[in-house]
Amino acid sequence: MYNLFFQECILSGIMSVNGKKVLHMDRNSYYGGESASITPLDDLYKRFSIPGSPPECMGKGRDWNVDLVPKFLMANGQLVKMLLLTEVTRYLDFKVIEGSFVYKGGRIHKVPSTETEALASSLMGLFEKRRFRKFLIYVANFDENDPKTFEGVDPKKTTMRDVYKKFDLGQDIIDFTGHALALYRTDDYLDKPCLESVNRIKLYSESLARYGRSPYLYPLYGLGELPQGFARLSAIYGGTYMLNKPIEEIIMENGKVIGVKSEGEIARCKQLICDPSYVKDSVTKSGQVIRVICIMNHPIKNTSDANSCQIIIPQNQVNRRSDIYVCMISYAHNVAAQGKYIAIVSTTVESSDPEREIKPALDLLEPIEQKFVSISDQFSPTDFGTESQIFISRSYDATTHFETTCDDIKDIYKRMTGSEFDFEEMKRKKTDIFGETEQ
Repeated sequence: MYNLFFQECILSGIMSVNGKKVLHMDRNSYYGGESASITPLDDLYKRFSIPGSPPECMGKGRDWNVDLVPKFLMANGQLVKMLLLTEVTRYLDFKVIEGSFVYKGGRIHKVPSTETEALASSLMGLFEKRRFRKFLIYVANFDENDPKTFEGVDPKKTTMRDVYKKFDLGQDIIDFTGHALALYRTDDYLDKPCLESVNRIKLYSESLARYGRSPYLYPLYGLGELPQGFARLSAIYGGTYMLNKPIEEIIMENGKVIGVKSEGEIARCKQLICDPSYVKDSVTKSGQVIRVICIMNHPIKNTSDANSCQIIIPQNQVNRRSDIYVCMISYAHNVAAQGKYIAIVSTTVESSDPEREIKPALDLLEPIEQKFVSISDQFSPTDFGTESQIFISRSYDATTHFETTCDDIKDIYKRMTGSEFDFEEMKRKKTDIFGETEQ
């Protein structure tokens, strides 16, 4: 029994495939909670309390589909695997994001992630390029199950800082490798064992290899399509959906959830998944994220006029503790009127003046026609559901990819079922239900 947020939508689909009886309730009139796409444009103006109607130059309101929380999918990442496995891909169309960029010294540069790109990149001098190329070859050949590929590195003990030292990589290379390839938000990873970092860089390179232009995908008509796809999946397997359903009370008995009260009726359940807003006593505030949605009538400068791109501003480049992200999509993705671009800037709040913190990113986007600023609290569960059987998802972080969200989904799955989320196992369960037998 569930309540709708992006993680909940995916889990309801997966649990339905697992043969669980699922009731899905949401107080909103749309799927996906905070990760919804807002249409028409008038609704976005109202949501952010911007007076008046959108000007005529914004085109038809219905041509807009604006994500509240911007995220791209890694082509070889966990969410794409979940989509393929559950065949939710049949409800969606994706486009490859045209470029991935990194900020250095006040300018943006294309992220080099192949040997050829490394040799052509303006980010590095000649000798640095050779060392970086060697490092990329090492990562490409690395296989955690084959010690012959380790080259004297112990993946579970050697820190990433030591791996960079081994290849004699300078600070600028470390910055873009850790933040634009491995997609870390801070530098905490440097002193941890290198296994996860090497695998993250490998994921980036493998995702890039699938389509060539960038490692990222984005669904036509916006991210709101994703939770709807999983909602359909759940319905196919007997899941029931109720939108616009206010939740009055979560009913407990002996410290364990037994149901949810809505409009005077009680829907009984054995387990409940919900986002932090439904159980304020069982979560703790872990920070804030600022997001600024910017509407423009031009692509971002120095991106070769890309219709879509991601820019990462590593924290060291702007004297911060965490990175700033920019992701841009446009009319090419059926999310904006003809000739319009939507760039969304996001970062973890570090001061009492969040808008000043993202100025380096906004400067890259000028001129901006309209801005929509939001500051969201981030919450993490303090109750992991062992006794209560209430399983709470985490709020969205500032990253512009779904990998951390998928980690949360797998974590909730493990807490609910007691077993690790296994992509192969999911395949088998789906085959059982479709009744396909081995020939």
